Amino acid sequence: MMNRLFYVLCLVISSFSHIGDGLAIVKDDFELERPNKSPIKSIYTKSGHIVDCIEINKQPAFDHPLLWNHTLQRKPSVKNSATKSDFILEKVDCPKESVPIQRMIKNNLIQDKSSFNTDILDQNNVRYFGAYAYHNDGTHYGASGTTNIYNPTVSNGQSSESSVHVKNGNGDGANVIVLGWHVHPQLYDDYGSHLFSLWTSDNFKSGCYNAYCPGFVQTDRSYYLGSRIGKTSTYGSTKVVQMSISIHQDEKTQNWWLSVENKAIGYFPAHLFSNLNKAGEVGWGGLAKSVAGASPPLGSGHLPDGNLIHSGYFSHIQFLNDIRQDVDPVYGAVKTFSNAPDKCYGVKYYGHRKQLGCLLLFGGPGGACGN
Repeated sequence: MMNRLFYVLCLVISSFSHIGDGLAIVKDDFELERPNKSPIKSIYTKSGHIVDCIEINKQPAFDHPLLWNHTLQRKPSVKNSATKSDFILEKVDCPKESVPIQRMIKNNLIQDKSSFNTDILDQNNVRYFGAYAYHNDGTHYGASGTTNIYNPTVSNGQSSESSVHVKNGNGDGANVIVLGWHVHPQLYDDYGSHLFSLWTSDNFKSGCYNAYCPGFVQTDRSYYLGSRIGKTSTYGSTKVVQMSISIHQDEKTQNWWLSVENKAIGYFPAHLFSNLNKAGEVGWGGLAKSVAGASPPLGSGHLPDGNLIHSGYFSHIQFLNDIRQDVDPVYGAVKTFSNAPDKCYGVKYYGHRKQLGCLLLFGGPGGACGN
């Protein structure tokens, strides 16, 4: 089933982080940071990361063998619409004709080298729990929604995310793109919330997070994958920090564009994928991962109780249908999935709710959630 396949791919992602941490213990001879090739400018961000400005036509994406002859698409053929919200993302200012690429630190460089290679992953101690909604009825060319942003407390070996995904294919033919925010100390060496994406064209035998391997084509000069989110929501406060996000396929080029706050930041070229000319499934919600021990909080860290300021949410949920129109999913066609005990995580889809559009609430405290 589609939801189980997405669940399995999440395991692979989580396990990838775990094995990267193990490799970090053994391989001390890696340099602390690996600069991107030939930066024309390097920027030290307030959050402590380094971003290299790379000529747009020389960015790492084009090192991928499938993209050696790729023609750069500078902007989507049709501007994608999204709901404007109070979203604060750390941005940079790269010179014209250059794009920001976050420099990889030692740990995520080593993780990148292991990629999503399931042959070397030890999954015995990995626990992962999803709480999300999905739609797998018909053809989809994109998905979008607005999610609130929190900063759940996680430990090394844990991660917590809120994301939207598009997926097609089964088994080794599973092709997936994910976009959202997460807290993932092993990727960033901090405990902040970050904008992220991940992709695979072969059920995680290849692919990676953000721009940590060739694939994602950055086009915006300010906003970039991996950037730190400067302000987050607080449980019970009406001053909610949220962001609108979308993944959509360009009808002319078949490239898959990522947009944040109605701003296209870049795309995954169609040539990267073996089976993603359309999406059989789209979804919205959260995923929590831990390596042994307790599981981390998801969303606000509280179970959904019907109150928008008490849990994680996705509002204005839509997808691009077979005639490439943004539509609300039919209530009865949306399925929910949670594999955790009720005390740990929950998910509830409400359908259309006036100014909020189609609404999903999810999250929970985590804890001793079992296998």
